Amino acid sequence: MTSIQVTWGDSIVQLTWEKQSQLPPRNLITSAHGYCFYQNKLMLVYLRDRGWDFPGGHIELNETPEICFQREVMEEGYVEGDCRLLGSIVVDHHDNPNWNEESLYPKVGYQVFYRMDITKFHTFRAEYESMERIFIEPTDIPIYFSDYNIVYQAILEDSVNIGRVPNVTDIKQNR
Repeated sequence: MTSIQVTWGDSIVQLTWEKQSQLPPRNLITSAHGYCFYQNKLMLVYLRDRGWDFPGGHIELNETPEICFQREVMEEGYVEGDCRLLGSIVVDHHDNPNWNEESLYPKVGYQVFYRMDITKFHTFRAEYESMERIFIEPTDIPIYFSDYNIVYQAILEDSVNIGRVPNVTDIKQNR
């Protein structure tokens, strides 16, 4: 378990990575994110307001976390692929003096993370919040991503260690 205290805007938040094979309670999941790979390269997207980042975002009404992640990856990176749940970041606001009961987020919530192995590319159109996509060596992510920290590093290590997600074609060929 890897943990770090960060400042988001005016808020102090404790982030803790928990590798998991099952989702946390749905009502406490606020967003879905992940690392997307193609031929062992990591995809980053350039977001208008944040710079280089990995894909992800808030879950829409009646969306599952995995569907949210797939939608965000398509909107930001214009790719599709096979996903595997890695776990979640526990986002703890107990030490946040700005948090209150009317907050949009739970006092303790979750950001779920997936690994995607890209299987399909679409023309990059920059129609949403992203302006560009690139593929880099996973070890180069701190060069691009200014908010990179030990929690994101732990997730990346788990993502790389879990390896490529087998798809139906792979399973049939191995029989």
